[in-house]
Amino acid sequence: MGKISCIGILTSGGDSPGMNAAIRAVTRSAIANGFRVMAIYRGYEGLINDEIVEFHTENVSNIIQRGGTILKTARSHDFETTEGRKKAYKNMKKRGIDALVVIGGNGSLTGARIFAEEFDVPIIGLPGTIDNDLNGTDSTIGYDTTLNTIMECVDRIRDTATSHERIFFVEVMGRDAGFLAQNSAIAAGAEAAIIPEVLTDADQLEQFIKRGIRKSKNSSIVLVSESPKCGAMYYAERVRKEYPQYDVRVSILGHLQRGGSPSAGDRILASRLGVAAINAFMEGQRNVMMGIKNDEVVYVPFSNAIKSDKPIKEELLNVLAVLSI
Repeated sequence: MGKISCIGILTSGGDSPGMNAAIRAVTRSAIANGFRVMAIYRGYEGLINDEIVEFHTENVSNIIQRGGTILKTARSHDFETTEGRKKAYKNMKKRGIDALVVIGGNGSLTGARIFAEEFDVPIIGLPGTIDNDLNGTDSTIGYDTTLNTIMECVDRIRDTATSHERIFFVEVMGRDAGFLAQNSAIAAGAEAAIIPEVLTDADQLEQFIKRGIRKSKNSSIVLVSESPKCGAMYYAERVRKEYPQYDVRVSILGHLQRGGSPSAGDRILASRLGVAAINAFMEGQRNVMMGIKNDEVVYVPFSNAIKSDKPIKEELLNVLAVLSI
């Protein structure tokens, strides 16, 4: 592909607070550097269905503070097929789009990598996911806001847990990654976190009960990463059966976690990475995700970013264990 003159932008997969800040940054940075910008609605599905309009700087006015994504988002099964991707590429060419900025998580960047390889399309990814499960970046767009939302909810739950001397299992998002549960547990002063990175067996549950209840506490809060098999309901039921003397409740935060105005941290991160994406194109970069490492912008190849083994720091596990006595 030759010189880039027009850049398409889309948001894909689950929405996350800060996506609008990223859309704003990409749009204005592109225009400032002489590129045309084409906004693609409803992610890859919109690319297949030609839901594409040209954006100007006024299109992204007054959106930095808004949650969700003004471009909408959708999960596209058609884009998983060769025929669907061919149709998407045809619409790109028809609209004169030379390169793409894709804002999304693991699945979205996986799709970007395949599309880039098949059709030789320069693509830059921005890490838009509340789960913080992309490799090569210290934080993803939306993660900080979601942590704060969970913390505020747990603070409120703590009031009733203490008043009624209850154990609360609070389920949060992060089916395959425990960053939200682990760090919100620390931030909210919870007694434990049950996360996919650390398999919790009967003995560990017993240890939690002994440490959190029988010694000095008359109420406890446990953060649990969502799971179809062993989420908050599963552990609450186990406590009811194995420790019937305790009053147990469950709170599943669900999509409450995704919404809300992005935090200052997420607005700044999205703005930095959005500007960096356009700079990356001008430097000849392609098929990389923009990340942040030690407060420096970095380029992360798609194949590295989408590995599903981003580790939880052992130090954080220890911090929670020590502070929950």
